[in-house]
Amino acid sequence: MAVKIKTQFGNIDINNDVIATVVGGAATEIFGIVGMASKNQIRDNLNEILKRDNYSKGVVVRQEDDGVAVDVYIIVGYGTKISEICRNVQDKVKYNLETMLGITANSVNVFVQGVRVIEE
Repeated sequence: MAVKIKTQFGNIDINNDVIATVVGGAATEIFGIVGMASKNQIRDNLNEILKRDNYSKGVVVRQEDDGVAVDVYIIVGYGTKISEICRNVQDKVKYNLETMLGITANSVNVFVQGVRVIEE
């Protein structure tokens, strides 16, 4: 599935993989996130074998009538405030989708899949 945008110059189709990559890139920039939790083990393991960066790991995009719904699965660092990290992820993902792609995110659901101790 893709988001279809109609302009005066023609049609623009934005694939879900592109949306997931923008969301994953925005989420990994947030302080306190140490990783993304995988929701598609086969595809993510193949990317690890091929040594490619996969920013869409842990991101699920669903199409809705007037925008998209995004689920982000993250792993946070021990000692950080989880509620603040989740709110920062929601804000940054919404902002990046609107500014980079012109897509409205109806909902950004953040699922914390684990807490990892960061060794210093």
